[in-house]
Amino acid sequence: MEKRSIYSFFVTVLLILILPITSFCCTSGIFTGKVTADGRPLLWKHRDTGEENNRIMFFKGEKYDFLALVNSPDTTATAWAGTNSVGFSIMNTASYNLKTDKLKDADREGELMYKALSLCKTLEDFEKFLRKQPKPLGVEANFGVIDAEGGAAYYETNNSTFVKLDVNDPGIAPDGYLIYTNFSYTGERDKGMGYIRYNTANELVLKQAPFRDITPHWIFNNLSRSFYHSLMGFDLKKVDSFIENYSGWFADQDFIPRKSSSASIVIQGVKSGENSELTTMWTILGYPPAGVAIPLWVKAGEEQPSFMIKSDTSMNAKACDLALVLKYKSFSLKRGNGLKYINFKTIYNSQGTGYMQRLMIPEEKIKQLYSGPLSRWRKTGIELTELKELNNRAEAILLSDPEKQLYGHHLAN
Repeated sequence: MEKRSIYSFFVTVLLILILPITSFCCTSGIFTGKVTADGRPLLWKHRDTGEENNRIMFFKGEKYDFLALVNSPDTTATAWAGTNSVGFSIMNTASYNLKTDKLKDADREGELMYKALSLCKTLEDFEKFLRKQPKPLGVEANFGVIDAEGGAAYYETNNSTFVKLDVNDPGIAPDGYLIYTNFSYTGERDKGMGYIRYNTANELVLKQAPFRDITPHWIFNNLSRSFYHSLMGFDLKKVDSFIENYSGWFADQDFIPRKSSSASIVIQGVKSGENSELTTMWTILGYPPAGVAIPLWVKAGEEQPSFMIKSDTSMNAKACDLALVLKYKSFSLKRGNGLKYINFKTIYNSQGTGYMQRLMIPEEKIKQLYSGPLSRWRKTGIELTELKELNNRAEAILLSDPEKQLYGHHLAN
């Protein structure tokens, strides 16, 4: 490479290394039917957390049953994203610019969402729920919510109050969607966190939204698996990316997927008049570039795919365990500043041999596996015997070679 390119490369790495390491945060979005391929709303959460083992759990709620993303070791009543039997769906991102009293008993967003999934049917129910909850709430968060009646909104919430931002309101979301990271629009200006990730996601969606063809898999592939850095203006996935000319190692800072990323969920709602049981929770467990998206439905109850829930031998989900094995092929340095680096060539490269590229094969097979039945179920309702068989077939695709801790023959060397 010419000297100028080499200089730019090292300046880029230096800038990334001197940026502060952020807290565990999330990136999210609500997309109304105005911008989706089939007119159904989408609720997206890309989760970052200190607990990398995540799984799915089914709960019998006080009023409604629900599915939720949980930390694998947890035994408490918490949910980090989920949907219930009447199509009420919720997730959150932490906010760091809402004025709120600091409490010893804080960070209770997971408890609040667990209760909301158990009790709420509509956005109006959620608003009443927030008002009735004992104060202080112990939260500082942006809660994203959709329901089966077309409601879609974010609630910027602190210990005592909330502000609703209606994603169906063209005055608030003129393009039919809102993106959130770790600040609130109505919070203290220029405070908070996640602005680079916000700009990245917003820039990518802004280019796609006019085509009105956003799908769950578009979100996974172009947001949760994006390695575009909006501040520095490069994309590691580009064939001519400078990383191809070096060792493949790069500093892991301010991409949407990061070492702290533990799951990505897109909840696909229903159209007006459709059966709310068809609300679909597309879920990737583990590090999203190393995972595969699986559709889940509350109606299946305890009979969720066995590789997405607690296994017989541990609290972990098999799908998450497999993704983490691949993740640590990329984050293999353990000493000193090596912890900050990612071996990107193991994920994606110009030869097409990165595990994220190779996992597109089983993911596409699984997507097609459920596609026909899902279209039929939208007219007839979910057929549980058929769903169980589909889940078994999906498991066969994923776990056909478990002794190698990979995703089967698709990843054979």
